[in-house]
Amino acid sequence: MASRLVRLKAQMLLPRGAEEDGWEDPRAELVRRLLEYQQIREVAVWLGRAAERRAEEFARGYLPPPPAVPPPPLTLELFDLLGAIDRVIAGIPSPVLHRVIARPLDVESATRRIEDLLVDQEEIRWLDALGSGGTIVDVLSTLLALLELAKRGNLRLLQPTPFCPMVIARESPRPAA
Repeated sequence: MASRLVRLKAQMLLPRGAEEDGWEDPRAELVRRLLEYQQIREVAVWLGRAAERRAEEFARGYLPPPPAVPPPPLTLELFDLLGAIDRVIAGIPSPVLHRVIARPLDVESATRRIEDLLVDQEEIRWLDALGSGGTIVDVLSTLLALLELAKRGNLRLLQPTPFCPMVIARESPRPAA
């Protein structure tokens, strides 16, 4: 560093010629290095403070020294072990079994009901197609019937805007090709 400073001083003392337009101040390199060193020091200080904050937040756990005397070995009799197993099994609640009752869907009658409604009217609503029943079997039967009729091309399912009721429209017969 001392030799660099002496060289810098010598360059500053040497006379410059008038034709040297591209003369560069030798102190600029030293200033650049000093600024770079200052940035590195600031980052190092910041990282050190961050490490201290983490050490205060997440301190290492304390592990007590192991006991001087090991615990006595555990001896079990076979009947004691079987008794413990019986107590555990007795504490388990009995499982609740659910019975599934099959309810056949009535898609054929739902299909007939929808077709009869569409003979009289051009458009119907979902609640009209559902009928007066309203059970889960009726809802599923009606939905399957609507999908089947739409697949066959007998009706169209329309929903003009999002979240508005579905409209079931009769499909006009197509002329033969």
